[in-house]
Amino acid sequence: MSIAETGEFGLIGRIVTRLGTGDATLIGPGDDAAVVKASDGRVVASTDVLVEGRHFRRDWCGAADIGHRAAAANLADIAAMGAVPTALLVALCVPVGLDVAWAEGLADGLTAEAGLVGASVVGGDTSASPTLTIAVTALGDLRGAEPVRRGGAQPGDVVALAGRIGYAAAGLTVLSRGFRTPKLLVEAYRRPAVPYQAGPVAARLGATSMIDVSDGLLQDLGHIAEASVVGIDVRSDAFELPGQMRDAAKALGVDPYQWLLAGGDDHPLAATFPPGVTLPPEWRVIGSVHDGSGVTVDRKPWTGGTGWDHFR
Repeated sequence: MSIAETGEFGLIGRIVTRLGTGDATLIGPGDDAAVVKASDGRVVASTDVLVEGRHFRRDWCGAADIGHRAAAANLADIAAMGAVPTALLVALCVPVGLDVAWAEGLADGLTAEAGLVGASVVGGDTSASPTLTIAVTALGDLRGAEPVRRGGAQPGDVVALAGRIGYAAAGLTVLSRGFRTPKLLVEAYRRPAVPYQAGPVAARLGATSMIDVSDGLLQDLGHIAEASVVGIDVRSDAFELPGQMRDAAKALGVDPYQWLLAGGDDHPLAATFPPGVTLPPEWRVIGSVHDGSGVTVDRKPWTGGTGWDHFR
């Protein structure tokens, strides 16, 4: 059945039955607006948009995969502020000939990813469009903590990373070359494994700055360096290079450090911490903050690409 056949409200009805509710949801889909608990008195909010052909391809990812990706891109931003995600709002613009089952699969992916942090989809909107577009807004609760911003890094801080990096970028390269293996890399592109809990943990440990690495490590650390008016140096020997990534890089003629340092879509969290802070295992030190500006690798300028630009 196509969306043209089911109609707008038929589509909405089918999607809503798949969404469930989270602990923070007081009123979910069905009214003019949702009501979500904000016990802290402050709401953290972030919006991201995914456009078919620019951010995803349906021949590379299933509908549920794209739902996971769309939710993760926003939930990671909430975690990077040191907050706990509570809810998602989703706007879906679809070609009318799209199969309803695809939209249901998307809803399943969104719901499953949100459920990893106890959040839920509480509302949204739908419209016809020649280009499949998914816009997601995430809400979060600081639970009494101060938000961790990009502008607090200080010389002497250590730079640390939580979560895997380079896997999704490697998977994208594999797919773009017409291959479907190694599965480890392709599945990493299809479904990020975001360390959501590491964000609030970092805040409690006194992180001085933090960011979701969505567009490339060097580029996103550059945002911290600029906002904090400091320089950041990254150590290349701080990164593990999995065998499958090394083998894929050799077969495809790619420098694997381009994936590690400039690849996006894994959504790890990068943060700076005062010296002497004992970090839990999920956080590994990858560099340091110093007087100066910009981001270097092993104290030298990086000559490769630094990350994704939506307008290039």
